[in-house]
Amino acid sequence: MKDIGLEKYIPIETFTELPRSNNNTARKLYVETYGCQMNFADTEIVNGIMGKNGYDVSENIDDSAIILLNTCSIRENAEYRIYQRLNELKKLKKQNPKLIVGIIGCMAERLKRGLMTKKSVVDLVLGPDEYRKLPSLIDNLVDNGEKGIAVRLSRVETYDDIIPIRKEGVSAWLSVMRGCDKFCTYCVVPYTRGRERSREMEGVAKEVKKLWDEGFRDVTLLGQNVNSYSSGSNDFADLLKACSLAAPEMRIRFTTSHPHDLSLKLIETIAEYDNLCNYIHLPVQSGSNRILDLMKREYTIEHYLSIMNDIKRIIPDVSLSTDIITGFCTETEEDHKMTLDLMKEVKYDGAYMFKYSPREKTKAWDMGDDVDEETKTRRLVDIVELQRDISEEKNKETLGKIYDVVIEGVSKKSDKMLFGRTDGNKTVIVPMNGSLTGQKVKVKINRANSATLFGEVIHSNQL
Repeated sequence: MKDIGLEKYIPIETFTELPRSNNNTARKLYVETYGCQMNFADTEIVNGIMGKNGYDVSENIDDSAIILLNTCSIRENAEYRIYQRLNELKKLKKQNPKLIVGIIGCMAERLKRGLMTKKSVVDLVLGPDEYRKLPSLIDNLVDNGEKGIAVRLSRVETYDDIIPIRKEGVSAWLSVMRGCDKFCTYCVVPYTRGRERSREMEGVAKEVKKLWDEGFRDVTLLGQNVNSYSSGSNDFADLLKACSLAAPEMRIRFTTSHPHDLSLKLIETIAEYDNLCNYIHLPVQSGSNRILDLMKREYTIEHYLSIMNDIKRIIPDVSLSTDIITGFCTETEEDHKMTLDLMKEVKYDGAYMFKYSPREKTKAWDMGDDVDEETKTRRLVDIVELQRDISEEKNKETLGKIYDVVIEGVSKKSDKMLFGRTDGNKTVIVPMNGSLTGQKVKVKINRANSATLFGEVIHSNQL
């Protein structure tokens, strides 16, 4: 479970670090990734494509010939940060006029040619379905000086044959489908990532097994709406079962689910297989049926709560998280209160909470952004504070209990501590105790706050 902030999205803001095979600076690539886990997985696909074409991934921006920003468009603030970063890259471009700067991902698809003005430092713009063209566009830029743009959406591209280049570690992201057909009125994803298409089930299961053999111990299956996964006659529950059987010791998670498509079969499958994590992220967005209807979410609060009841009945020790948008078009104080009431009833372990940010091309753009910023902020604070209290209450219920925790590495806050996650996706901090990274250990919890559990290792065994 992540720290809860006033404006929250799952923070992937990093670059992939890999050993370099040669010192040819002209073949060195540096990638910065912003936004969701899907963008992180896409960066690994880009690295795989570029690696196959003779490029090396660098951890040092200063010695790289190519800089790519893998971007997010889900909120206005995400795009603003990219524009800030491009201004910073002007200095590097001035020092090295041959430096290639590219924008890839959702922002590239959404803004297209607007990113390549005469004064812009951007040389390449590629949407999420055009990464295979990146090497040839770079070659054309180097040989002919022509900037490149490729943003066409595909109905078939899944990159199923591309071997991603990943950082060594314990946890991995694995994209199982791309795109979304829901067209929620506030969301740009169908316009930036296209329509739904799924990878073949057998290929995904084989990749999960391969990840286990390479030393990964925790994998998250990704899709804009994983519940609508379809491969022949197989649905997402069938995919989870296949992955579970392919690597019986691998912890398997998934995100993101849509309530309209979450089936009883899926819940029962999670309960049946021990390595399918007892954690479900199910975005609700609002506690008001009126707002959900305006959002075109395709479910009511009554339906959502019935799903929650099924989940809690079938998976008694489940951990739950959600997404909430506050300040959506025409939202009233009564609508806001309904969201708070829903949170109190469900008692989520964690939540990602945002102020509504209108995006062009979406249907909500034409509804008007009529909730003022001060009101949005106040309501967001209400939601964040309530969730913090609920998270702390839920976490303190773990005191004295023993959990299986997979250790993922050294804590960012102290090199004398290790961090890992429970089956329910709760972050756990334990004292440094030899080389435990990658191991599953039993941890007794002795302290907790709203974001983190703290404990002591009482038993360990190598996975």
